[in-house]
Amino acid sequence: MFTRNQTRALKIGSLPLGGGAPVSVQTMLNDDPHDANALIAHLEACAAAGADVVRLTVPDVEAAKTLGEVRRRSPVPLVADIHFDYRCALASIDAGVDALRLNPGNIGGRDKVQAVARAAKAKGVPIRIGVNGGSLDKALFAKHGSATPAALVESALQHLKLLEDEGFRDVVISAKASDVARMLETYRLLAERTDCPLHLGVTEAGTFIPGTVRNSVALGILLSEGIGDTIRVSLTDVPETEVKVGLEILRALGMRAPGPSITSCPTCGRTRCDLFGTAARVEQALEALYRERPGAKLPHVAVMGCVVNGPGEAKGADVALCGGEKEFLLYVRGALVKKVAEADAVDAVLAAVRGFTV
Repeated sequence: MFTRNQTRALKIGSLPLGGGAPVSVQTMLNDDPHDANALIAHLEACAAAGADVVRLTVPDVEAAKTLGEVRRRSPVPLVADIHFDYRCALASIDAGVDALRLNPGNIGGRDKVQAVARAAKAKGVPIRIGVNGGSLDKALFAKHGSATPAALVESALQHLKLLEDEGFRDVVISAKASDVARMLETYRLLAERTDCPLHLGVTEAGTFIPGTVRNSVALGILLSEGIGDTIRVSLTDVPETEVKVGLEILRALGMRAPGPSITSCPTCGRTRCDLFGTAARVEQALEALYRERPGAKLPHVAVMGCVVNGPGEAKGADVALCGGEKEFLLYVRGALVKKVAEADAVDAVLAAVRGFTV
C-alpha cells in the first residue's frame, strides 16, 4: 500500500527488522523485574494480544539474572532497557537477551560504550538508541533552547557515531517527543540523515483516549510516508492495550492482515440489550479464533443494537446479531436463523463463524 524507506536489515532474535521487513509491534512490561513468574505470565498475555517484541527494564545486575530465566521461557524476543550502569547491559547480553535499548551518552565514558558494543557485536545483539525529549543532554538543550526536533536528531546521531566508531552497525534509533508535531518533524529528519531502522512512538502520550489518538495520528502519518520499521504505542494503560492499538493502526494501513472484521453500532435510546458487552466479547472471541487460525479469512460479523439499521447490516454481513429485548436475532449469510439469549449470543456467533473457516 505504501513505499517503505529502505533501511538496514537486522534481527532481534528470530524477528527481522528493517530492510523492508513487516513493521513489528512492541510494548514494555511494568512488572517487578526480579519476579520471573510475573514477567512470564505477562509476556504470554502480550504475545497472545499480538506483540512481536517486548521490552523489560533491567535496573540492576540481579534483574539481568532474572532476565536469563525469563528469556528461556519467553514466547517472543526480549529487549533489555538499560540506563546509567553499563554492567547491566553486559549482564543482559550474557543472559541471552535479544536486543538492548540504551542511551550511549548516559552509561559512562567511551570505554564503557566500547565494552557494551564489543559484547553486543560478539553475540549478535542489536542496540536501540533511545532519545527522549524529557532526557535530552544538557549541552544540546542549552544549544537548541529546548528539545527541538533538530536537538533530538543531533543527540541520536551523536550516539550513533559512538557505536559506529566501534564498528557496530546493528543499530535501531528512536527519538521520541510527547507531541505529534515534534515527533513528525523529528522522524522525518532522521529518515533523511540515517539508514538505521526507526522505532516510532509518541512518548508519554497519555491515558487511553488521548494517547491512542496522538499515536494513531503520528504513526499513521509517518508509516504512510514509508517511515518506520517498528512501533510502540505508549499509553498510561496495560501493555496488552498498547499492543492492540498498535495492531489496529497497522491493520488500518493495510500493513497487517485485517483480522476480524466487525461492524457494530454506537447504540441509541432504542437499544434494549447489552450491546457494548456483547460486541466486546464477540471481538475478543474472534481475536482468539484468529490467533488459532492466522491464515484463515474470517467472515464479516455485525453486532447491531436495534431494528433501525440492524436488519440491513445483517443482510450485508456474513454473520450478524440484531438486538431485541435482552436477546438477539442471529443472521447467517443474510438469512434469519434464530433468536438467541444475550448469554448465548457469543457462542452462537462463534459457531456460525467456524462454519465459514473450517
